[in-house]
Order: sequence, then C-alpha cells, then structure tokens
Amino acid sequence: MRTMAKQDSCTVGQVADELDRIAPPHLAQSWDNVGLLVGDRRASCEGVLLCIDLTPPVLAEAVRAAARFIFAYHPPLFAPVKRLRADSGGTEAIVHRAIALGMALYASHTALDAAEGGTNDVLAELAGLSATEPFEYVHSPNAQVKLVTFVPAGDLDRVAEAMFAAGAGRIGDYEQCSYRLAGEGTFFGTEGTQPRVGRKGRLERVEEMRLETVVARSRLHEAVAALRTHHPYEEPAFDIYPLEPPPCRGIGRVGTLPAGTRLGVLADRLKRATGSKVATLVGSPKTVVRRAAVCAGAAGRLPLEKPLSTDCDVVITGEMRHHDALTLLRQGKTAVVLGHWESERPVLGVLARRLKRALGAIPVRVSRSDAGPFARVGR
Repeated sequence: MRTMAKQDSCTVGQVADELDRIAPPHLAQSWDNVGLLVGDRRASCEGVLLCIDLTPPVLAEAVRAAARFIFAYHPPLFAPVKRLRADSGGTEAIVHRAIALGMALYASHTALDAAEGGTNDVLAELAGLSATEPFEYVHSPNAQVKLVTFVPAGDLDRVAEAMFAAGAGRIGDYEQCSYRLAGEGTFFGTEGTQPRVGRKGRLERVEEMRLETVVARSRLHEAVAALRTHHPYEEPAFDIYPLEPPPCRGIGRVGTLPAGTRLGVLADRLKRATGSKVATLVGSPKTVVRRAAVCAGAAGRLPLEKPLSTDCDVVITGEMRHHDALTLLRQGKTAVVLGHWESERPVLGVLARRLKRALGAIPVRVSRSDAGPFARVGR
C-alpha cells in the first residue's frame, strides 16, 4: 500500500492513480465513462469529497470543505458533450461550475462495481453472503504472448538479459521471469549461409537451452529485435504463442445466504444496513431464500440471465422494472429492491477508509449533502 502519511497535500494525479488501483478502469463496462473526467493531474489537492451524484448541494459542500477533488460514483459526464454551458438543464451546468471553481472530478461507476471490495462486495457483505464470486467475469486487456527461443547454453544469460531489458519476462510485480529446459538442436547450413556456430555444408548438433518468457503484445517487436541482435545464430529460431489472459473480477456477485434465511428478514437487514426508505420486495416475505445474486444500481433481472447465477432464488439490487419483477415471479424467484442510490451509497464509507490509509493526512470525507432523488410518502 502506497501512503503519503507525512504530507498534508498531494496532487490530483496521485489521488486519481490511487482510485485507479482500487477500481481499475478496465473493469468498467464498455459503455461507461470512468476515471479522471475533469482536472489537472499536476494540481495540488488538499481534500477529497465522495458522493454518489454530483449535485449543486454536493458542490457547495466541497467548496466549504476546501475539497478540490470530488469523487462522484455516477459519471457527471456520460454521453458525448458538444457544449458546456452554465445555463444548461443537464449535468453540463454543474460540470461547468466545477471547472470554474478549479475542481477535479473523478468517476468509477461500473469499475467500482466489479472491483474487489467494491460496490457489490460491500452489498453482498451487508446481506450476509458467503463464498461470493462474480456472476460474469471481465477479461483482462493485458494481452500477452509467450516468446520461445533456443540458445546455446553459454549464450543463454546474454540473450535472456537483452530480452528482459526490452520488456519481456514481466508477470505482475515480478520481472525477469523465464523457464529454461535443456535439449539438443540440429541444423544444416546450405551454401548461401554464413553460420556463426559450426560450418555450412554439414549437419550440426548443438546443446541448446529452450528459453520461454512472456511479453506484452505492445512490446513484442522490441523483444524479438533484442533476441535477434544478441542471439549467436545467423538465423535464430523462435516461436510466438498467443495467450488468453485470465479473467478478472467482474459484474455483480453471487453467493450463499445463511441457512433458513427468509426474504422478509433479509430485506429488513438490508433496509437497516443501507438506511433505505424506499425498499420493496418481489415475492412473499416468508419465502426461504438460499442463493442470492447481488447487483447494485439498476440490475433488473439481468443477474438471472447469467449462467453463473441461474441457481439463485433472490436478486438484491437497487432498481427493477415492473415487467422484470413479473418475470422473476413467474420463474419462482424473488427480489429485494433497495432503491438505486441506496444500494450504491454504502460503498462510499469503505472507499473513504481505503483512501485515507493510502493518502495519509489528506482529508477524505463522505458527502452529507449527497441524497437519493426519491423519498417515502407519509410516515
């Protein structure tokens, strides 16, 4: 964990980088807009304010708190924008105001939903789920290949070091990773060759080492060039194998509820934990539920359309359409619908604690002005 405990300020870029580590942008859905949306990465940041929605009261709170960095879970800039006018009726007006005030705006949305310890993990923990996993995995964008060559034993280290310097052999935080296996190579140089090892016109047998390493596709050209330059052979042999990256954490969560859990009890637990005043049920409160699919926000019946969640008998979400609820009932399923904002809000406290540990003395606050747009009628 990187910390800046001895500092009383940092840069916008440092805060954005920490948020990128917590919720990597590549985990977001393809239609989403996440990351640092507004701001100068070099600018000083003396405080961070977290909210679900950037509204005028939240912006005013940020000004009072001298927080120059606003984390808004929902992207204030979502669809392509052609104009930023102060008199706009959409979110463009508040973005315009934030820019005028020198604020940085960051959003994570579905990246935080998918990330470990993010929105859906927090909601699943509040529900008491165990043995959780995503109901759909996200594939990593870090495309790699395996680069294999065959080198005389005496030249092995020189070739390997050149390939490592060109970017090969990196797995996570480890560098210079390779696999080496002894064997025998043969070749016959024809009249047009100038072999650097052995002689042309006869079959040569050489004790060689098989050198395997991985390299990002973006660095493959450099790694192959280094191999060719430092290999002792006139025409070195090498193989390139495409690799499928392992899936990452992904959409939603599925998990097991405590034995004997009834739908009404589960709903009451979540209502208290989230502070929801608009929670509703789909199904009888007396129904015993065993497996849950969790998807904060507007999930509808989406979770039960995924192969990994077809055995779930309850959906825990924030928002659901009338006809999706009817479909669930026809399938013998149930749902706890907490309210869109209400299902997402609990992650902010968890995120604030993680940022405080990473940023040290920088004030990190959860907005008190942030509020959902719906309220209960009457008492």
